[in-house]
Amino acid sequence: MLFIQYAFASEAAATTAEGGEGLAQTLGSVYPNPAAVWPTWLAFIILFVLLWKFAFPAILGMLDKRSEAIRESLEKAEQTKVEAERLLEEYKEQLAEARGEANKVIETGRKVADSMKDEIIAKAREEAAGIIVKAREAMEADKKAAMAELQAEVANLSVAVAGKIIGQQLTAADHAALIDKYVTEAGGLNDN
Repeated sequence: MLFIQYAFASEAAATTAEGGEGLAQTLGSVYPNPAAVWPTWLAFIILFVLLWKFAFPAILGMLDKRSEAIRESLEKAEQTKVEAERLLEEYKEQLAEARGEANKVIETGRKVADSMKDEIIAKAREEAAGIIVKAREAMEADKKAAMAELQAEVANLSVAVAGKIIGQQLTAADHAALIDKYVTEAGGLNDN
């Protein structure tokens, strides 16, 4: 303000140097007319009161509503964030449980496969043992049949040889008695 007064004073001094009338014009244009100031102030005060009474409450109410809406949005955002974090933790727990259950299922499958493998091996061994027993029984039966056939053949040959040595034909009863004797002797040798 001091600068403005200095500028006008220097202009007024320059004007005075040119003529005395310039200073009054310069000061009149710098300072407002007091008769025009009071109605301007009165209009400003009336306008301010009207604004204070009608416009400012509406503007302040609108600003309060806006700040309340922003506050509610922030609270909802915070609640949503907390809920999202809770859901994330739940999903992580469910995922960990699912992985644990999957590992249990895999482990159970391995155990079942191992037990099935053991059962199959045991069954195969039993069947092999059964086949071996049957083969031994079949061999024993074949051996006994071969021995019986061999004994019969030996007996027939023995009777034929004995008949040639003795020089006579044996009767059927002599023949049967001689076969029984040789079979008994051959059976006794077989037991040793």
